[in-house]
Amino acid sequence: MKRGFLRLAMVLAFLGIGLGLAVTDTTPAVAGNVTLTYSNFFPPTHIQSQLAESWCQEVEKRTEGRVKVQYFAGQTLTKANQTYDSVLNGIADVGMSAFAYTRGRFPVMGAVDMPMGYPSGVTATAVANMISEGYAAKELSDTQVMFLHAHGPGMLHTRKKAVATLDDLKGLKIRSTGISAELITALGGSPVPMPMPESYQSLQKGVVDGSVHPLETNKGWKLAEVVDYVTMANSVAYTTTFFVTMNKAKWSALDAKDQAAIAALNKEFSVKHGQAWDSSDAEGLKVFKENGKTVVELDPQEMARWSAAAAPMIQAYAQKLEQDGLKGTAVVEAIRQELAKNAAK
Repeated sequence: MKRGFLRLAMVLAFLGIGLGLAVTDTTPAVAGNVTLTYSNFFPPTHIQSQLAESWCQEVEKRTEGRVKVQYFAGQTLTKANQTYDSVLNGIADVGMSAFAYTRGRFPVMGAVDMPMGYPSGVTATAVANMISEGYAAKELSDTQVMFLHAHGPGMLHTRKKAVATLDDLKGLKIRSTGISAELITALGGSPVPMPMPESYQSLQKGVVDGSVHPLETNKGWKLAEVVDYVTMANSVAYTTTFFVTMNKAKWSALDAKDQAAIAALNKEFSVKHGQAWDSSDAEGLKVFKENGKTVVELDPQEMARWSAAAAPMIQAYAQKLEQDGLKGTAVVEAIRQELAKNAAK
């Protein structure tokens, strides 16, 4: 009797396995569906954050729901200066931040931030992507870069004291990051390295005397409330390059058709981010003036002094890249040519 029950149990088990296999074979595969996390230091109300969230929505739409992105703004997932490593190590799957927040780690991309007299975010964004594709592949190889963008002309903003000459800048403590910190040193000021999220309180409390940032920041980060003057030193206007990058393993795990859809989307959004920098610069200047603040224009002679003061740092940076086996001279010349090409349009 026991042997009979045992045989029956084995038969039923066999049939169960068979039925299970039959069900598995006829069930549509869902292994390609994935949810990614996206870390961004910009606050939710900032145009660059709003665009990032739109990118997330478009990813889901263009991959027909196979790839979804959970968005974390305002440093709620990772801090600005930790974002790149968080993507590299899989803490965040996608991240946006500035190369300047990890100074020295991206030497070729650092050249883009030089005070080359950037006229707009659209131009700076074009330069950033051109350099990344042509010269910086090695230093960006440990993550999958989606796209880069860069802000419009970075200007000197100060509290309490107007800066109309280089002499006015001497002794002032200026919030800056990366290459912009080197620029402040070259111009005679004292740089205070600090990411943007910390700037408002530092200016408000007088920890620093000023900050270098694009005009949009007067609205986007509300800095018009805590600065009094902006010096329009156009000839030494710098930029800051921002990355949007993905963990390589997460990228590789995506279906090829989803990778293609996202790659096409990236090209569109790089342009959108550049355009947004320019429109928000106009808004930032408007808010600055509405707050009763003062725009300081440099006369041609003084502008030439600022350019002459900044020139050695550009040359030195190119030479340092050459010493490190990188094409510093070619990179700087490529930037100048791209700026000239865009100026001619």
